[in-house]
Amino acid sequence: MRRITKALAAASAAAAFTAMTVVTGLTPPAAAASLVQVTNFGSNPGGAQMYVYVPAGAPAHPAIVLALHGCGGTGPGFYAGSEFASLADRYGFIAIFPSAEQQAGFGNCWDTWSAAAKVRGGGSDPVSLASMITYTEQHYGGDPNRVYVTGSSSGGMMTDEMLALYPDVFKAGAAYMGVPFDCFANAADYPPGSSKCTSGTLTRTAQEWGDEVRAADPGYSGPRPPIQLWHGTADTLVPYQLLQEDIKQWTNVFGLSQTPTSTDTPVSGWTRWRYADSSGKVDVEAYSIQGAGHVLPETGMAAYAIHFFGLDGSSGGGTPSASPTPTPSTSPSTSPSPSPSASASGSGGSGACAVSDTVSAWNTGLTENITVTNTGNTAVNGWSLAFTLAPGQTVTGAWNATINPASGAVTAKNLSYNAQIAPGGSTSFGFQANHTGDTAAPSGFTLNGSPCAVR
Repeated sequence: MRRITKALAAASAAAAFTAMTVVTGLTPPAAAASLVQVTNFGSNPGGAQMYVYVPAGAPAHPAIVLALHGCGGTGPGFYAGSEFASLADRYGFIAIFPSAEQQAGFGNCWDTWSAAAKVRGGGSDPVSLASMITYTEQHYGGDPNRVYVTGSSSGGMMTDEMLALYPDVFKAGAAYMGVPFDCFANAADYPPGSSKCTSGTLTRTAQEWGDEVRAADPGYSGPRPPIQLWHGTADTLVPYQLLQEDIKQWTNVFGLSQTPTSTDTPVSGWTRWRYADSSGKVDVEAYSIQGAGHVLPETGMAAYAIHFFGLDGSSGGGTPSASPTPTPSTSPSTSPSPSPSASASGSGGSGACAVSDTVSAWNTGLTENITVTNTGNTAVNGWSLAFTLAPGQTVTGAWNATINPASGAVTAKNLSYNAQIAPGGSTSFGFQANHTGDTAAPSGFTLNGSPCAVR
């Protein structure tokens, strides 16, 4: 099996991060359950930053999961805001949480658009990420035969990318809200609003999509890593239609029919399609999440990826009947939570509440994910969250809530399925907006008339 070649090169040190150690050069890592920043990890043409999480009590040769944030995010942010670190604690795998430095009209996006990023060993972020994997194998004892990749939005796009470029390196991947490999023509085709890829109108034949993957590493003739794909039906930033294009690409790569071999509903609101070969091995698994916007992975979804990888003790994606245990207790449509786990709440107008929010902005647009937590002692039955948008921001779409008016002092109200917030519980919603330069988060949150703490 071909492996990544590790070339030592200096990498810039990132800013210090609370409860995070910095490891340079060949310094052996400490066995502690904390996020560690690594510099000098190898060839780094993308200028990415490396952060690694090694759970306490990890086995001598643990599996490796490369976990990639979306545009505007960071490795430490995805570490704090996703469930992959807690799953690493539970199942003993190493998780790499890199930070991207590419821009393309946004901030901190993974390069899936340049010519260098579309050929194995060509340069940019894919080479940087490959170096991180090699470093983790060599200096943390990671198992080179159990390497996996996952990511959200831009990270989901890079998941497709890494599986196409390095099929011999990865055992499997899980892409949330991604696009097919080689969907973007160049950097100018990346930002929403101007992108042919994410306009929702780009279609190719399955053969054309498959040829793009085969051209990424033309000398490769070995087995391909299975892929799991996730998309929300109400996603307007990376349109839902691209899920079907992704399915077309990877079923062609595996020589499978586009007709699923099985369809089921593992959780209310989720539709799962599986595409298996003649032996029953599932090579492509796709999840359609009813009513979800650009907010994946939601609560419980990371566990499905880890199960697909086989890191929870299951046999992985090759077992058609596999489902995580325990099954997530919340439906994706009732508690989406792609950002750090925090929420807001109140009961009627008298309970306590807290709010956290995450903004991802580009040229003239942005998305915001808001989580409301009920910190009171009684349930909230029906909620209205009032807040004020920054000047020049105008809401163009929302998920898991209605928002009126579109600018200025606005009110977000629950939908029928997420009206209740239990004590200590939370709910999340989000919106897409245009802006004229001010991308600041909203201010003055009040839930059913009660002021909320901002986290």
